[in-house]
Amino acid sequence: MTETKSATEVWITGIGLATSLGEGLDAHWDGLNQHRINVDEKGFAPCVVHPLAPLNFDTQIPKKGDQRQMEAWQRIGTYAAGLALDSAGVKGNKEILGRMDMVIAAGGGERDIAVDSNILSGDAKGNHAPGFLNERLMNDLRPTLFLAQLSNLLAGNIAIVHGVSGTSRTFMGEEAASIDAARIALARIAGGQSDIALIGGSHNGERKDLLVLYEFGDFNLKNKFAPVWARGGSSGFALGSAGAFLVIESKAHAEARGAKPYARLTNVVTDRARRQHRGEVMATLETLWSKLGKIGDTGAIITGATGAEPATSEERTFLAAYPDFAVRSTGTIFGHTMETQFPLGLALAALSLSRGALFPPNDPTGLEVEMSKPPTQIVVVGTGHWRGEGMALVEAIK
Repeated sequence: MTETKSATEVWITGIGLATSLGEGLDAHWDGLNQHRINVDEKGFAPCVVHPLAPLNFDTQIPKKGDQRQMEAWQRIGTYAAGLALDSAGVKGNKEILGRMDMVIAAGGGERDIAVDSNILSGDAKGNHAPGFLNERLMNDLRPTLFLAQLSNLLAGNIAIVHGVSGTSRTFMGEEAASIDAARIALARIAGGQSDIALIGGSHNGERKDLLVLYEFGDFNLKNKFAPVWARGGSSGFALGSAGAFLVIESKAHAEARGAKPYARLTNVVTDRARRQHRGEVMATLETLWSKLGKIGDTGAIITGATGAEPATSEERTFLAAYPDFAVRSTGTIFGHTMETQFPLGLALAALSLSRGALFPPNDPTGLEVEMSKPPTQIVVVGTGHWRGEGMALVEAIK
């Protein structure tokens, strides 16, 4: 069990969102309240995906050369990071950006599908000479492709494009990586090692290589979309494309520069259940809940529940123990965005608290219910499809 409870008050002062619903806070708030879901059942059939809404990357990544050397997941993340910096009012502020930390969750790079297909086709025909594989890899791959497999290139591109040049940390490990990213950033500010940090992640779910990878584990939702809680026997996740970044900083630092907060990030706790026996995920979630701090009898929960089994069923059993908490699933609306799922939950929690309302449910099963009162606390839950659990407590600032 790892936890970070801040003695130094830490504020969320910037939010950057680029997802299947669109970009920016107003577009997301409107989409959530209109029950919009952007889903594609045909483009990657039989797999279901949530495609990225159209973006004008020039607005946050002005140099075409920068855009060309990035893969899609890097462009999405660099774009969302720029939105977060704009939201926090620090875009272009060299003094602040020069000491701003980055703690990022990222996966590996994208495959060149055309090259892979040609190599596999040639191999299947059995008529290639010795050294065929090395020759094709050297001649067919662009020089930057190997480097593009490095997960820390997202942080590098953010530094190049936006000038964020304090310390930089990149975590790999799917959903758990982003929970640790938030925990570490909060711990650094709470411990006085940092004043301000950029945290988040990005994911391109429109990748045939990823869909094939997750199909080996039978994780993909196929044929027809259904909300997370209504998938039943058709378990699995629908991959989504998204970037979610937040600027967090100490209250003193924010006040000194006149920044207005969206919410307070009070605590982040993480763990990893063994998942060898039924009930271990639920037991871990219960323990995490007890470590969050003082939580009222009513409130709200934003969960990144994936739809993959058996983790989602165990999480649902855990949620049933808190019937007075209004639950919202990001997986239903945005798909499953792996490393981006937890920062997406943090962003939506902070947005809801700043707007004085929880966005409405989008669930036919009745698990998600309306919340009439303005929330003051929102617990963000992350349960990995395969490994890793975590929670964060996000609170309104009075």
